[in-house]
Amino acid sequence: MGDRAAAVGGEVLTIYAGMGGWTFAPWRETFYPAGLPHARELEYASRQVSAIEVNGTFYRTQSPSTFAKWRDETPDDFVFTLKAPRYTTHRRVLAEAGEGVKRFVESGIAELGQKLGPLLWSFPPTKAFDAADFERFLELLPRDVKGLRLRHALDVRHESFMTPAFVELAREYGAAVVYSETEDYESCADVTTDFVYARLKRCASAVNTGYRMPALETWAARVKRWADGGEPEDLPRVASGKAKKQKRDVFVFFIAGAKERAPAAAGALLALLR
Repeated sequence: MGDRAAAVGGEVLTIYAGMGGWTFAPWRETFYPAGLPHARELEYASRQVSAIEVNGTFYRTQSPSTFAKWRDETPDDFVFTLKAPRYTTHRRVLAEAGEGVKRFVESGIAELGQKLGPLLWSFPPTKAFDAADFERFLELLPRDVKGLRLRHALDVRHESFMTPAFVELAREYGAAVVYSETEDYESCADVTTDFVYARLKRCASAVNTGYRMPALETWAARVKRWADGGEPEDLPRVASGKAKKQKRDVFVFFIAGAKERAPAAAGALLALLR
């Protein structure tokens, strides 16, 4: 991550922090410089945070030229995570999503090159865990595209997923279980692969940095522990065993809550990690 890297014990770890998207009207008051042209918002945002979770891919297919444009406007150490299209995850039978998964993966995402981060598969709150169907879905997720490794993160929200069976499936298929800090539904922080994906949803409008400093310091410690191969003891897990101890990439996004404060929260966390 160049000069935006986090270091633990003198070792550079790949820790990324950011927010969802870069187009949000209130950010023109709380984040972007006055008078910044809309066309330069990604250029600016990508130099304040180290990753962005793209929500637009959830709603419509983007073109290869769009992915190439995003790649060219951002620093070499920047990463995009892409939210998979809703037609792949918002369906009754997940095993039937093969055509949609293929269409998304082959839509041009490889144009991002080394800036391609995890693909986020976000399931609706009403989607319950069906082990057989979910495993068939995991079998559909490709491991690479045009020579680029694909990493998959599973964002689940129904309480039925809070079971060791789900965690073990994620481990078997090398996918990350997304940990969401929210009061809206249960979430688990079981580590299941060689990267961790967290979505923090408690930004407060009254706090300039979204999260108060003690909370950010707590999160910085958790993130460093993940990156260094451990697991935070103060976050909920549902499986009895721990993951293999190894260096990990960590992706942290400030999502929802008081969104106008999300870029400041990400910037504050990165400053602590440095």
